[in-house]
Amino acid sequence: MNNRLRVLRAERAWSQQDLAERLEVSRQSVNAIETGRYDPSLPLAFKIADLFGLAIEEIFMNPAKEQDR
Repeated sequence: MNNRLRVLRAERAWSQQDLAERLEVSRQSVNAIETGRYDPSLPLAFKIADLFGLAIEEIFMNPAKEQDR
């Protein structure tokens, strides 16, 4: 799943570790989500969206829907 997590994190000058601490996950989890190797659980996706003040759909993009554009 594609996402804007790296961009949103960079806009706030947060390291992966900073974001991981805010989300209460490991830095490796943040890295895996950013690189698309891991899709977050729904509760974690909501936590990420809440942290950035955005809807889940504004952070995570469905690759199948992107191809339709």
